[in-house]
Amino acid sequence: MAFGSTPDWFHLSDEHDIVWESRPHPIAMGTGLPVGIIVTLVGIVIVGWSTTTETAVFLAVGFVLAIVGISLVLVRYLGWTNTRYVITTAELYKKHGVVSRDVTQFRLERIQNISLEQDAVGRVLGYGNLTVYTAGSGDPELTFERVPRPEQASSLLSDQLEDVSEREETKQQQP
Repeated sequence: MAFGSTPDWFHLSDEHDIVWESRPHPIAMGTGLPVGIIVTLVGIVIVGWSTTTETAVFLAVGFVLAIVGISLVLVRYLGWTNTRYVITTAELYKKHGVVSRDVTQFRLERIQNISLEQDAVGRVLGYGNLTVYTAGSGDPELTFERVPRPEQASSLLSDQLEDVSEREETKQQQP
């Protein structure tokens, strides 16, 4: 399964394809999003009320609340939209960052084990964590946090790991 466009933050060779690409589940925006919306609405109501009573203090407080609320929403949204997870036929990528960018990359040959974790809320809402362990390390090397439909991502990653293993065996058998 190939995707239409290659993200600008990594190079995909002609012999490899994107198998799966996603961002975290919207729940990853956390409580900051609804709190920001509520603070913004309260600020707007105070601004509207203060214009009818002509109270400058309330007008200023309303504007400050609206700006703080909009900032909260913007920070959460930008953090969510600028986090990406990609599985290709050869590598895993995790990218996050708004102002600065952090890209973590692993070749599939290095992966020893994968783990899928879902709590009760995650099972109901359809998200979970997919953790990758590499050879020679007992600690998790990479975690895709709050992945939507984590079973699908785990299954696709397992399929790619099997394909890599088969390719490695074929290489070793050739004289």
